[in-house]
Amino acid sequence: MKEFSLKYGCNPNQTPARIYMEDGGELPVEILNGRPGYINFLDAFNAWQLVKELKESTGLTAATSFKHVSPTSAAVGRPLSPALKRSCFVDDIEGLDDSPLACAYARARGTDRMSSFGDWIALSDECDETTARIIAREVSDGVIAPAYSPAALALLKTKRKGGYNIVRIDPSYVPQATERKQVFGVTFEQGRNDLKLGRSLLSNIVTKNKDLPEEKAIDLLISLITLKYTQSNSVCFAADGQAIGVGAGQQSRIHCTRLAAQKADLWHLRMHEKVLSLQFAEGVGRPEKNNLIDLYLTDGEAVLADGVWQKNFAVRPEPFPREEQEAYLRTISGVSLGSDAFFPFADNIERAFASGVTYVAEPGGSVRDDLVIEAADAHGMVMAFTGVRLFHH
Repeated sequence: MKEFSLKYGCNPNQTPARIYMEDGGELPVEILNGRPGYINFLDAFNAWQLVKELKESTGLTAATSFKHVSPTSAAVGRPLSPALKRSCFVDDIEGLDDSPLACAYARARGTDRMSSFGDWIALSDECDETTARIIAREVSDGVIAPAYSPAALALLKTKRKGGYNIVRIDPSYVPQATERKQVFGVTFEQGRNDLKLGRSLLSNIVTKNKDLPEEKAIDLLISLITLKYTQSNSVCFAADGQAIGVGAGQQSRIHCTRLAAQKADLWHLRMHEKVLSLQFAEGVGRPEKNNLIDLYLTDGEAVLADGVWQKNFAVRPEPFPREEQEAYLRTISGVSLGSDAFFPFADNIERAFASGVTYVAEPGGSVRDDLVIEAADAHGMVMAFTGVRLFHH
């Protein structure tokens, strides 16, 4: 296929729209089902690059959940704890532990379920039936993968009344070294960001504490590779093989850090026993459960109000006041944090520490690097200067 006509561009008034190869060659994708749109393909191609690079860097199967050209999360295929299975709403998925790919997507989808509602999915490996079962029951726009098992493809084709977008990409495809795009009729050209992010990027540790365990290095690489395909400015928190909070597209770096930290805090709080023990009323669906959990953690009084809890819960939830939440969050440590550009002030380190960050990777190069290092040392953090900026627009 040399060209694919799209229904419209970013908005319905932007027609005609299409994807094609400038050199007249074949597109590296095959549309197996549905009719993906302009934004769908922007998500698909960015998401595929992320999971392909994540697998190359870590050697682990990877998945990501994308919305509006930024990842809500990315993860590698590590087994889920019982608490994480319940938090991600996959504790009923048979065979989950036997599918690293399903574990990766369960993590990616379960990190920030509110943002992932209606996501685009990318998978580093052939989509198996277990992964397809998770995808089939969630609200999603489409998926891109290098292959699909017959059972997985048959199941996904039943989604959205047969209109679910399923794209197969040639895993051997290598884009040209130069990329172009137009803005306001003007053509921009640059070299593609083909820099490979690996373990050596974390060798310049500038803090007194230089103890960087391998599993934490993987978390830092997950955060950095996630940032490489996130709209800048951006900051990413990671833990246990997955991105747990992405702060994307903010003009101020501290706002990136605050946003990512808030999402990471909610991810930790969702695994608290008070949340895991919530008993929902019969008929309450997964999206509604997720919204109720978010409200329970951010505005508990609204959930506990008479008339609200009776409608949505089988048993009145136990109060989880902010002071108790904060006390729980203070027990968290070992979280990793990546930044796509240098931290200009130490306030980012202070906010990160409040959300359990122990490991940091950032480019360095600020005139205030000494103050940032001093703040990291004060909290016993390990911080690596990568020397690499990861802006993405």
